[in-house]
Amino acid sequence: MEPSEKKPIITVKNLTQRFGDNTVFEDVSFEVYKGEVLVIVGGSGCGKSTLLKIMIGLQKPYSGQILYQGMDITRASDEELNDYRQNIGVLFQSSALFSSMTIKENIALPLTEYTDLDPETINNIINMKLGMVNLAGYENHNPSELSGGMKKRAGIARAMALDPRVLFLDELSAGLDPITAVELDELIINTNEALGTTMVIVSHELESIYKIAHRVLMLDKEARGMIAEGKPLELKEHTTDPRVKSFFLRQLPAQHGEQRLYVN
Repeated sequence: MEPSEKKPIITVKNLTQRFGDNTVFEDVSFEVYKGEVLVIVGGSGCGKSTLLKIMIGLQKPYSGQILYQGMDITRASDEELNDYRQNIGVLFQSSALFSSMTIKENIALPLTEYTDLDPETINNIINMKLGMVNLAGYENHNPSELSGGMKKRAGIARAMALDPRVLFLDELSAGLDPITAVELDELIINTNEALGTTMVIVSHELESIYKIAHRVLMLDKEARGMIAEGKPLELKEHTTDPRVKSFFLRQLPAQHGEQRLYVN
């Protein structure tokens, strides 16, 4: 379900990130609309994960702004950043579950840190979130007892514990088998449609991108910035930029009149 009205919940303005003499990207500007699934794509080293970390507030940019409902998180105080992080959920590639804690204890962390809810209410929320990701009954398992896909779903349950307005996901399907990846795509779609959660996702999995994305932003390492924005199928069918075409068609430039498939 696409957002019914284009109201930006996050605005990125003229964002530049540099590490010493290395410019990762510069002058990147876009908006994240309320209720949409926005997928950030691009080749290795283009700055996808760096951009995500800046948007989360884990990294400071060289210059530029990221506005969340008018507050610039790049210049926010610790207290303001704390308030912002209560409105977002994050899942990195590794799922980042604490191995020494049960799944229940992992999901309880943000609830005990950011709320004054009583233990019974917290327990009810945990059970509800586990049910949402089809992990009911696994609350007392340790992460080591779960498959890769189950760990990702447990990570999503923890990221959703505080009912965030924005969910950030980094390479959700990386390293998973096709069936598990499809199940996670369905979970993303159902969560977005049922709760209206805005999502910002870094991905390179084409099948997943076509299925879940309302809109795509493409970064390019050589261009040091954003080179395309739009619906994934429209970019695939109508782009004239060879860099965008090579990504969405998974092709290398033809040599000697032959078309060559790109292998990830």
